[in-house]
Amino acid sequence: MKLDKTINYITEIKQILAQARQKAYSAVNTAMVEAYWLTGKRIVEEEQNGNNRAEYGKEIIKNLSKELSAEFGKGFSERSLREFRQFYQTFPDLIEISQTPSDLSVSNKWRTPFAKLHWSHYQRVLRVPDEKARNYYLSEAAKQNWSISTLDRNISTQYYHRLLSSQIKEPVIEEMKEKTARFQQDKYEFIKNPSVLEFLNLPGNLGHTESQIEKAIISNLQQFLLELGKGYAFVERQKLIRTEARDYFIDLVFYNFHIKCFVLIDLKTSRITHQDVGQMDMYVRMFDETIKNNDDNPTVGIVLCSETDQDIARYSILKGNEQIFASKYKLYLPTEEELAAEIEREKELIRLQLEEGEI
Repeated sequence: MKLDKTINYITEIKQILAQARQKAYSAVNTAMVEAYWLTGKRIVEEEQNGNNRAEYGKEIIKNLSKELSAEFGKGFSERSLREFRQFYQTFPDLIEISQTPSDLSVSNKWRTPFAKLHWSHYQRVLRVPDEKARNYYLSEAAKQNWSISTLDRNISTQYYHRLLSSQIKEPVIEEMKEKTARFQQDKYEFIKNPSVLEFLNLPGNLGHTESQIEKAIISNLQQFLLELGKGYAFVERQKLIRTEARDYFIDLVFYNFHIKCFVLIDLKTSRITHQDVGQMDMYVRMFDETIKNNDDNPTVGIVLCSETDQDIARYSILKGNEQIFASKYKLYLPTEEELAAEIEREKELIRLQLEEGEI
């Protein structure tokens, strides 16, 4: 009897904490969506004051991005602000403003049943051109508690249009539930989202690696490159790169002030593929277009592959100028042999630590 009472009070406390955590998540979610909708509304109003001139709108976004980034950190790039504007323009009646947005004590009223959806839900449906499909996905996401990954898969597989064209809908629905079951199991997907971390100005996904061994290798590679003494300055680990479709994380980013270029490093624990090299080419291109200064040299990307029988490195530099790579970078970039030897040394050290129970 005493054991039953103990189990009951433990269960109740777990429920209390789970409910409190859910309330905290909901509060962050509501604040994010309201803030981004209100920001989009204010941008549109300011643009209208300038008679919708395209150049005036560009300057608004550019200046606002610079000011917000300096004040609040990441999450306020020009692309993000354009997205907030699109959010308001797509859902102008989402929230009823009871007073001026500057009155922080005001609790605005939601005019739709989508209040519990996260910003990432809205972010995803903004790329759906069909208004009926867009509203269907939002409605079902709210009713069925779809995770963001479930919503993403259903949009990508044209779930709405397949349902419309199917005379017997049950098999389509059951297949969807089966395919998305694993996406529904992560209770804390929302709070781990990079957008949420940016909104709260928290460090972004520092543990976003493929395995424990990979994480350890990256940590030591960071120190190894700095110890080379060839002009490396550490920039960021797990650097977030955002495209229109998804988020990517680059394992390590350095800047070499001798050759004046960024050096990007990505580590793979499986055999290297063409997709890995292509992805690095995309990272290099994005850095060259959005981050590097005009007087910087082309960004260099290094894909490291940690295999059981062979450790290899593949260098990526766009514009196809191998002469630049050979003449200017050879003295300052680590050779494939140096990188391979360092990875192998770290793998052996980690294996010993695992055997001795230190990890």
